[in-house]
Amino acid sequence: MRRADRFLPALRRRSLLALPVAAALAGCNLAPAYKVPTTPVAAQYRDTGPWVLAQPADQLPRADWWSLYGDPRLDQLQQRLLAHNADLAAALAHYQQAQALFREARSGYFPQIGAGAGAVRQRQSDTAPLRGATSPADYDTYTAGVQLSYEVDLWGQVRDTVAAGRDEAQATAADLASVQLSLQAQLADDYLALRGIDQQLQLLQQSIDAYRKALQLTQTLHSGGIVSGLDVARAQTQLSTVKSQWAQTAAQRAQMQDAIAVLVGESASQFSLPAQTAAIALPQIPLAVPSTLLQRRPDIAAAERRTAEANAGIGVARSAYFPSLTLDAQGGFLSKRYADLLTAPNHVWALGPSLLFDLFDGGLRKAQVAAAKAAADEAGAKYRGVVLAAFQQVEDNLALLDRLGAAMVDQQAAAVAAQRSLDLAMKQYKAGAASYLDVVQAQTAALQAQSSVLTLGTQQLRASVQLIRALGGGWSREQLAQKPAHGGGKAAGG
Repeated sequence: MRRADRFLPALRRRSLLALPVAAALAGCNLAPAYKVPTTPVAAQYRDTGPWVLAQPADQLPRADWWSLYGDPRLDQLQQRLLAHNADLAAALAHYQQAQALFREARSGYFPQIGAGAGAVRQRQSDTAPLRGATSPADYDTYTAGVQLSYEVDLWGQVRDTVAAGRDEAQATAADLASVQLSLQAQLADDYLALRGIDQQLQLLQQSIDAYRKALQLTQTLHSGGIVSGLDVARAQTQLSTVKSQWAQTAAQRAQMQDAIAVLVGESASQFSLPAQTAAIALPQIPLAVPSTLLQRRPDIAAAERRTAEANAGIGVARSAYFPSLTLDAQGGFLSKRYADLLTAPNHVWALGPSLLFDLFDGGLRKAQVAAAKAAADEAGAKYRGVVLAAFQQVEDNLALLDRLGAAMVDQQAAAVAAQRSLDLAMKQYKAGAASYLDVVQAQTAALQAQSSVLTLGTQQLRASVQLIRALGGGWSREQLAQKPAHGGGKAAGG
């Protein structure tokens, strides 16, 4: 038996012995035990308002919360946004990148296997050391074989890297949901603002028609010598002023329509929405306790996942303090003749572990661990900031809706009184008991009061959209475990 053959069983035993030892050490994990950063959470919201269905079991519609407004055209626009919005497509692509990076990190769980073959024509130097007298100067070398390399995850570096990749992928999934919710809320807000402008244009057009008749009346009375030209001038001024207001409001409508066109991925030059003045009822929005907000806001979920990712990064940095163990194996055939390359005498192999440890790095690993800990602290602070901002947004919109509701009651009463004043002024003017200045003042007050009613109604609707957005729409954290649906540039879900 050759000497090399006597050592072969011992080498195999040592290599096999390394496997259970490596497996036992692979249970180590150097990342700190993860805990979600604590934030102050109130037992209930301060401002709820009588219009809120304060039933914790209720939730917003998961995928189409905008259906609460009962407008088919808004439904159609939301679907076009999902299919064609450029920002949403970019967010989806970013999510897909994060998924690919997660799969890249997960590949560290598996060995790397390669195969190769080669054919080389070589010439030795005539004065090469240890060259035999009969050794040929020119010769061929043919090789074919496979090799396997596997780095044992002794200290949990691969597991922490995979965990960080998974956390980042989930964070980008929440980012995608957050972008989608933001765009959907912006579209709903712009659309409701457009509907409010349509109502304002209708009111101004009705006022123009009424003022035009009033001008004709003053002109008739002036022709009969009953009133002076001052009344005619005042009536003309009032009509021209309201016509100017109509043109300015129409310009605002054009700008709002163009903004909607961009959101749904259309050219502003080819996009138009017909006027629609039917009133939209203020929806009743289900409101749960504040603690559920932590599960309902995608931006909160994204911040929490990035905190977990940073925590796993500490384990990755700490693992650099310890040696890395790699198991290598290779085998194949080596011959000087191609014809008999794949025969037993030409069989070669090598098997054995290798250990690598950095003895001195000038403080590199210490700095990396410190940076990882600081990154975890930063992520935790950002998470707390996002949570507190979320509670503020909900409270702000609850308070706004509550106050706007009270203001609407008073403003509607003011509009009724202003219209009654205008009717009386017109009757008195026709009877000669009042000047046209009284009519103009009554007209101005009535128009302002009616316009304020429409403005408050639009503000209420827009505030309700922002409240739904602050509550997270219909999203829930359970959706992080699901792959966002998409197709042809479409990102669906809620």
